[in-house]
Amino acid sequence: MSLFELRRTDHPTPEVERAAIVADPVFGKFYADHMAVADYTEGLGWRDARIIPTGQWQLHPAAAVFHYGQEIFEGLKAYRHADSSVWLFRPERNARRFISSAERLEMAPFPEELFLASLDELVALEQEWVPQPDGERSLYLRPFEIADEPYLGVREAKNYRYGLIASPVGAYYPAPVKLWITPNYTRAAPGGTGTAKCGGNYAASLAAANEAAAHGCGQVLYLDGAEHRWLEECGTMNFMMVTNDDQLVTPALGSILDGVTRDSLLTLAPEHGLTPVERPISIDELRDGVASGRVAETFACGTAAVITPIVGFNSPEHGAQAVGNGEPGPRTRELRAHLLDIQFGRAEDRHGWLRRVV
Repeated sequence: MSLFELRRTDHPTPEVERAAIVADPVFGKFYADHMAVADYTEGLGWRDARIIPTGQWQLHPAAAVFHYGQEIFEGLKAYRHADSSVWLFRPERNARRFISSAERLEMAPFPEELFLASLDELVALEQEWVPQPDGERSLYLRPFEIADEPYLGVREAKNYRYGLIASPVGAYYPAPVKLWITPNYTRAAPGGTGTAKCGGNYAASLAAANEAAAHGCGQVLYLDGAEHRWLEECGTMNFMMVTNDDQLVTPALGSILDGVTRDSLLTLAPEHGLTPVERPISIDELRDGVASGRVAETFACGTAAVITPIVGFNSPEHGAQAVGNGEPGPRTRELRAHLLDIQFGRAEDRHGWLRRVV
């Protein structure tokens, strides 16, 4: 039974044009013909769930999202397997995190059943937009929610809109990166919105990312906002390191995002002879560990990039520092390959992470 009413477009993308797009996708540039939408009104709940042609939205200029930033989103992918079936990876975790983000920003939580139905029904409809798996191509899915009530008083909105759009993508970071340890910016603070996936966190990260680029680095490594000592996230991803005594270590949760990829890698670690460890990591431990060889490999992880090797760090206080020989390490490559193999159906899904759509 469909939970979303289907209203088909009268102008679908021509087949030849669509085939060219999915054969050589550019991240976030092209979009499938349809999107999922639902509306919320206080006292009435979520209603009018529908799949409609992808197009412009009309919002009142006083909509709360424009003025007070009540907005949240998620990111996940649909993967085509060798038998042409299409699967999602752990969408239930995205659904639960979407609810958690909504609660942190005092927004109306979008029910998990509707969240999963929107993914299933839109991907099934737009399955021709899911690329062949060559080159890690997939269909990126962006669920989001905004406050669309026109009201300028500072309070939580009474009306919200849910949306889901889909975009064929390839690899996000094509090469390893170096990180800039910023002395000027922090991503989050205790009691802040660091655990929520909201647009304000990402808007605030742009200055730090540009600072990193100005110093020849592909992304930024954030330290905590209280002591400016403890590692948090790197850019828009979680940070991990492999030690020479076979530990996979990542910063503990608290003011960082509870990443789906992060959790998946911690679960897979023992299969690669690694002990997963979640604990605070100081910048001194990282620097000393890289210098001594105790920290053998470092990488970033997230849905868009999967795993991106980190091959060096740079900071104004200590200058440049390479990790190992400056190349992606063997454990990084193994974990990345294993996760991708599960997602694309080349390895057994022992944890029940995959959800078949078509």
